[in-house]
Amino acid sequence: MNSPRPYYQDTRQHILANGQSIILGKGFAAVGLSEILAAAEVPKGSFYHYFESKEAFGAELIHDYFARYDEVMAGLLAEAALPARERLLSYWRQWLDHQACGDAKEQCLAVKLAAEVVDLSAAMREALDEGMQRVIRRIETAILAGQRDGSLSRAIDAATMAQALYALWVGASTLSKVRRAAEPLHVAFAVTESWLAPAG
Repeated sequence: MNSPRPYYQDTRQHILANGQSIILGKGFAAVGLSEILAAAEVPKGSFYHYFESKEAFGAELIHDYFARYDEVMAGLLAEAALPARERLLSYWRQWLDHQACGDAKEQCLAVKLAAEVVDLSAAMREALDEGMQRVIRRIETAILAGQRDGSLSRAIDAATMAQALYALWVGASTLSKVRRAAEPLHVAFAVTESWLAPAG
């Protein structure tokens, strides 16, 4: 049995979880520390015991988000019962469903923050870049697996396709938010099916 996490870590994660929920709804700049701490029921003066600044909190929030995202993505793309192409399409279906549902808590934190913070915080921009690159590498690995198992064409350049697909979906998610409509996501899925050409 694993030892319980220390109180320090529990409180820190609790602040991060509450912060993510609020920031997904309002954005980073519009949310004050007092609102996050009130939601987490943590005394105002204790914030700097856990984070050096709001910017440091933001960077840690992004790191934490991508760490959890990577675990979920790894599990989904490792489903041995399905060919790699189907696993990839299942991943994009889940992306579509989460982004189209209209619930802020189901939205992608990277999409929410990318345009807002990249010019404001080098630390947060670097955290976003690191996390996004990890996602792209997962996609590339899955494409290569599809070429090995015969479900994807070997004519696909895995590295280029992984970058293009991720860019397509981040863009479609942003356009979907602007339009308040799921159509850009459905278009992205149709393009994805076309790009991920089956072997033969």
